Amino acid sequence: MSALNSVAVVGAGAWGTALANAAARAGRDVTLVARDDATAMNIAMHRTSPRLPGIKLESKVVMTGNAADAARAQVILLVVPAQALRATLKPFAAAIPQGCVVMACAKGIERTTGLFMTEIIAELAPRAVPAILSGPSFADDVARGLPTAVTLAAPDEPIAAALCQALGSPTFRPYHTTDVRGVEIGGAAKNVLAIAAGIVVGRKLGASALAALTTRGFAELTRFGRACGAQPETLAGLSGLGDLVLSCSSPQSRNFSFGIALGQGQSAAQAAGGKLAEGAFTASVLLDIARTKGIDMPISEAVASILDGRTDIDTAITGLLARPFKAEG
Repeated sequence: MSALNSVAVVGAGAWGTALANAAARAGRDVTLVARDDATAMNIAMHRTSPRLPGIKLESKVVMTGNAADAARAQVILLVVPAQALRATLKPFAAAIPQGCVVMACAKGIERTTGLFMTEIIAELAPRAVPAILSGPSFADDVARGLPTAVTLAAPDEPIAAALCQALGSPTFRPYHTTDVRGVEIGGAAKNVLAIAAGIVVGRKLGASALAALTTRGFAELTRFGRACGAQPETLAGLSGLGDLVLSCSSPQSRNFSFGIALGQGQSAAQAAGGKLAEGAFTASVLLDIARTKGIDMPISEAVASILDGRTDIDTAITGLLARPFKAEG
């Protein structure tokens, strides 16, 4: 297919700013959409986002506060929280032309409907090509041009490859796949498991327990992915295992930090500290899907139970440790 030269990034938070810079470094014409004109003017004036202080916007990034401007681009990146993606896309979805790529850059499942991000895109913008970006990446690293690798998934192989060419650069390396659902599952499930990993650290259960939790969490993610038709290589790749390892080991992960605070005895509201932990919204709907498919996910079940107030952390830990011995798998 022809080159994708124009990119609109909807969402001027930390991740949106980082991806706008990445696309500009790749040589694209980039429009960064803020939530309103005043915010757009402020960012344009100072060439920096308040959500990512100290990082200057690349010169090729143009600011706007009008989401409808995004519909003029060949590629639209929706860089907003998973639970806000529908409300963000809906006002300009009808203006999106045939064949425009609309890529979700959120990792989650819509809590009210149980839909994955690309399913919401397909519902609201049926003329668009739904795509997903995921993988082990922190906004600050990408914005600063530090080496990062991610996965881009689209249902059509030429489009997926073209997206890599459009967004890739020497320091931002995307790998492509057509396994859209596998990429979405990795991003959504790892957020829940990262909360569990944080709880282990917050409770000071030790490095061995953290390694065990991460490994058994990956087993859960794999079982869930297989049941939903994901490809094994996707689950073992950047958007699955890679993202899980990063999110379960670094305090830069909001979900991991949220879990640490929970493990230290803070309430969910205190642990969030005004920041978004996507896994807190995804846990219950992930479990709902798992139950309908008969998938055993004890770690995710424990996280959901803690967040829903059905059990306390110590009881949940005791329950996991009391599970019957079995063969690994």
